[in-house]
Amino acid sequence: MSGEKIVIIMGSEKDQEFTEPAIQLLEDFDLDYEVRVASAHKTPEELLDILNEYNEEDKVVYFTVAGRSDALSGFVDANTAFPVIACPPYSSKFNGADIFSSLRMPSGVGPLVVLDPENAALAAAKILAIDNPELSEKIDSYKESVKEKVKKSDENV
Repeated sequence: MSGEKIVIIMGSEKDQEFTEPAIQLLEDFDLDYEVRVASAHKTPEELLDILNEYNEEDKVVYFTVAGRSDALSGFVDANTAFPVIACPPYSSKFNGADIFSSLRMPSGVGPLVVLDPENAALAAAKILAIDNPELSEKIDSYKESVKEKVKKSDENV
């Protein structure tokens, strides 16, 4: 099972639509990824089992998506040595205040927080690209396409 991959763990199936832009970018970069559902509050034992499944991988970046009280990101980070990127969905119900549960972590627990799912996928790809020149080239190409869109927008106005 050795290799590198991005593991997206959503707190519920409702997070799937929010996660779609991230999945699209990972597919564009031809990265190996898996999507799982688990809850730190409701199914902590199953979440630990999921994390244990990836212990033999060479490189894993976890990408967690959970709203309200985001215990998922901290729980995953506390139970792995691999990087964790928290990407909590915005909640208008709480005027975005629930984001603080992703930002305030206890000592020794340090998931990165990126609010936009596509940008979170980009961050995960950059982590895997540290020693992967082919992936670095794909990221550079992606960034060039973003620059070109801005240039075209400037021309259009």
